[in-house]
Amino acid sequence: MNETIEPRFSWRLLLRLCTFQIGSAMGDILVTSIWNRIMIVNFGMPALPVGLLIALRYLLSPLSLYAGFRSDTTPFLGMWRTSYIWLGRGLMVASFPLLGLSVTEFTASPNNPLGWALAFVSFVLYGTGTLLSGSPFMALARDAMPKARQGLALSVLETALILLFPIVAISFSVILHDYTLAGFWELIALTAGIGGFFWFFAIVGVEKHAVMQKAAEHTQAKARAQYHAFHATLAQIWQDPRARAFALFLAVTTFAAWMQDAILEPFGAEVLDATLAQTTRYSSTWQGATAIVLILAVIVWRKRKAEQQTPIAKTGLAIMGAGMFWLALTAFTQIRWMVNPALLVFGIGFGLYTFSAFQLLVVMTSDKAAGAYLGLWTVTILLARGIGIFTGGALRDGLHALTQSYPLTYAAIFGLEAAGLLISIALLTRVNIMGFARDTGRISPAEAQVITAEL
Repeated sequence: MNETIEPRFSWRLLLRLCTFQIGSAMGDILVTSIWNRIMIVNFGMPALPVGLLIALRYLLSPLSLYAGFRSDTTPFLGMWRTSYIWLGRGLMVASFPLLGLSVTEFTASPNNPLGWALAFVSFVLYGTGTLLSGSPFMALARDAMPKARQGLALSVLETALILLFPIVAISFSVILHDYTLAGFWELIALTAGIGGFFWFFAIVGVEKHAVMQKAAEHTQAKARAQYHAFHATLAQIWQDPRARAFALFLAVTTFAAWMQDAILEPFGAEVLDATLAQTTRYSSTWQGATAIVLILAVIVWRKRKAEQQTPIAKTGLAIMGAGMFWLALTAFTQIRWMVNPALLVFGIGFGLYTFSAFQLLVVMTSDKAAGAYLGLWTVTILLARGIGIFTGGALRDGLHALTQSYPLTYAAIFGLEAAGLLISIALLTRVNIMGFARDTGRISPAEAQVITAEL
């Protein structure tokens, strides 16, 4: 923020920043692949409250906008970014023992109110910490790189996170093959210790201490003015029908893709009789495929213009839909060998969609209000993801109560996801991406005609 000399690009620094994602992957796998399976399968808890707790951090996602805004305008403990990051990650580390205590209470007495209270506080701390630190961390990584390499740095950090998910999932499945309280506490200790260390190591010294040269009153007045300008910009963005259409597309796609997040592991246990270790690897299967496809896509299409990514996005969505339909057939037929191929297909499509969606996010962003546009897209995605996770859990409970059949329940949910992904293809077709890129000056009218003709 206060630097006048552009930083030099350093692969060594970028790789150190990537280690920050080790703790992020460990926390997510512990919460969304292991804890939810234990709660629903081992303790027989309803999927709705479990899904709601998992979705809580996404439902609180507007907090990430505020955290990013604060790290732009108000230093904390003498630093613009680092102190906010450590505060947030400190809350996340504190949440892990509380999660372990909640599981301990449930082990002693199923459906114990104290267990639910501890779990709720744990997820509030975890979600708040994630949102407080996420935006400042990405901003710190951006600040530490020269302008020409900032996009590369953020892409490398995202790819590192996706690559770490399957690695962590496989490692945890080896440590905890079947549920034991002692084994779950071991994972908590590893996540808090290893994750906490890398959350500190990755960013220590990256940001120099800020020199406070302005009076506090001036800083606060400037922050208030920026806050009002930010709200005015968001209102102006929302008046554009192309922005609303793109937001709807992102919301439907994300909702449909993530309905499975809280119920995928319970599905493996309740329909396919899979062990905890096997269901923990479900995430590594589809996310590993996603990571490989992302890397290949960057190699193959690295010279392709961002405005030309729509066909790739549609292809990815169609493949994701096919994978979810395959998973629905797997649930209906209860054929065990079908689950991994279905997850691989879904992961391949997700990789293609993710690669192209990042490009479309850039296209659907004006240079004059890049922060506001990206903030709006980010909040849209996070909110839709949270609502999707919650809805998946609610449908699991409601449909099972109606049908008394787990195969029919999960087949219906996965089928709805497949339908939603196919609907999102039609929604993407309605977004005038070329017109937006032309009007914001990304491309000339002649270039827009050429690209449209090629597509």
